[in-house]
Amino acid sequence: MASILVVDDEMGIRELLNEILTDEGHTVYAAESAIQARKIREQMRPDMVLLDIWMPETDGITLLKEWSKTGQLTMPVVMMSGHATIDTAVEATRIGALNFLEKPIALQKLLKTVNKALESSPKYVEPLEGKLTQTMVTGGQNAKPVPSEQPAAQPSGEYISGIAKTYFDLPLREARDLFEKAYFEHQMLIMGGSMTKISDYTGLERTHLYRKLKALGIDTSRNKGEA
Repeated sequence: MASILVVDDEMGIRELLNEILTDEGHTVYAAESAIQARKIREQMRPDMVLLDIWMPETDGITLLKEWSKTGQLTMPVVMMSGHATIDTAVEATRIGALNFLEKPIALQKLLKTVNKALESSPKYVEPLEGKLTQTMVTGGQNAKPVPSEQPAAQPSGEYISGIAKTYFDLPLREARDLFEKAYFEHQMLIMGGSMTKISDYTGLERTHLYRKLKALGIDTSRNKGEA
């Protein structure tokens, strides 16, 4: 499972990509503008980014340049557009984008491109059979997988044991739903039930956030009147 940031000003595109990538087992963070994308990037480093070129105020190329100049372009970025020229795609690649997707995006093309991008992500860890895990040698988009006897992260044994008992023995979709429910219940607790704060923190639009919470069986009735 990878963390993927989707940056697009079109709600339909964000929701479609979220649905497809979530079904593939990934965790999706959505941003409708460069401002939201910056906030999410400051809080975390996603395994990859799907970045729309044409957005109001700050376009994708400008945001890509900004991340490159500030040293935040440490994950593979795939640009998206339905109106980009070859020159635009070439410029994006020159700045540091890994690939380019033309809208409307075909399902198989999307999944193939995402999988290819994750192979080059220095942060993403793909489990292997047995005791070995595949960790990525840091080196930006030229990172190469090397076998390691230890996982990239070293959580405590108690933490791993707790997760294993809770999630690892369940089917993927069921485990993901349980994790997401626990995650959002935790966010509601620490954010005082503020949908605005949770929306800003997670990068989910309020409409999509309410829909997700409802699907997870989380009661949001007390927040209906929140401004």
